[in-house]
Amino acid sequence: MISSLYSFFYSVALGVGMLASLPYWLFQMARHGKYRTGLAERLGWLPSRLQLPGKREPVIWVHAVSVGEVVTVAGLLEELQRRFPQHRIFVSTTTDTGQALARKRFGEENVFYFPMDFAFAIRPYLQALRPQMVVIAETEFWPNFMRLTHASGARIAVVNARISDRSWPSYRRFRGLLRRVLVNVDLFLAQTQEDAERLQDIGASAERVRVTGNMKFDIPAPAPPAIVESLRKSIAASGAGPVLVCGSTVDGEEPLLLKAFENLLVQHPRAVMILAPRHPERFPAVAALLDHMSIRFRKRSVWHSEPLTGGVLLLDTIGELAALYALADIAFVGGSLVPRGGHNIIEPAQYGVATVVGNHTENFRDIVSLFQSRDAVRIVGPAELPLVLLELLANDMERRALGQRAAETMRSQTGATARTADELQKLLTEPRT
Repeated sequence: MISSLYSFFYSVALGVGMLASLPYWLFQMARHGKYRTGLAERLGWLPSRLQLPGKREPVIWVHAVSVGEVVTVAGLLEELQRRFPQHRIFVSTTTDTGQALARKRFGEENVFYFPMDFAFAIRPYLQALRPQMVVIAETEFWPNFMRLTHASGARIAVVNARISDRSWPSYRRFRGLLRRVLVNVDLFLAQTQEDAERLQDIGASAERVRVTGNMKFDIPAPAPPAIVESLRKSIAASGAGPVLVCGSTVDGEEPLLLKAFENLLVQHPRAVMILAPRHPERFPAVAALLDHMSIRFRKRSVWHSEPLTGGVLLLDTIGELAALYALADIAFVGGSLVPRGGHNIIEPAQYGVATVVGNHTENFRDIVSLFQSRDAVRIVGPAELPLVLLELLANDMERRALGQRAAETMRSQTGATARTADELQKLLTEPRT
């Protein structure tokens, strides 16, 4: 009875909150086209492209919020399909970019948008898919979804779980309510011991929490798209270089990076920057900034092998950044020069590239701390950035050693995907208690 009342009041509050914020969502739809795609799916309408399972066909439902989670769980999906060949595996995402990548990797007949956290939107998917197990990547705690999924008889596992420094205070503030949500989860597989302890502190039962490591370390380097070889040839032919790849940059960072690039050009006039903003809707604004600063640049979408010497290639495409880190003499990973929590440094590290980040890396504290402890990353403030870049370019031996230590650190952390699959196999095959 009490649980039902909590669910009722939560659903009412969620509905009121969505109505109150409706002008914002409409503005985002009109200006950026966000949230419009897949709206019917989010409201519980199953897309016709879905190839629904047969009556006797068992199902595993994996939820991966965005591109990062889709990439992270790809190896796990392969492992689960190998261990459970009779199961159909469906994948849901929240973001449009995550949806596009998931359809490309797993087939559009197996991929859909995650429903909003209302019973009327969730039930059609549970009834159509009848999942035996739902696997949630990282940390997505949706009360109605978890309650209804648990009630349907499906097992629920949260994998690669982490509690970031940014979300930690909020979770602790509402841990009384969270405890009622987390009781529906059968298994939490945490990235680190600290994450495991934080999960228990906010209400996860200790016997349901395991530490299996971070599956991001198991992500293989992507097959290089054609652009990688085209750029490699163009850079070599024009004698351009060194190459600085700045990935996942956010608002407020590009001016700092471009000022540093201007300083770098004084000593390295043939240098090239590959600049990849994190969010596609910001591509026009970054192009306007480059124009305003009178920096010569080309957009990747219209680049046809023209020389890039002394200029910038603006990566206004999706899904190519990870492979382009292979071209870098130095990589900068964004979201870290300004207080946005940083982004993952694993992608450049797996190529053995010297990697630099800002001093705001809270979202990836464990990874960055590990690399820092092994002298495998450089952490700088905005004022230090130009000097550190110049120092690394002036010292080939140290720059290459920095990249080598990063690659060695990567290799030392693999195996989380197999450990995660082992735990999920036990969960799926053991009787429910």
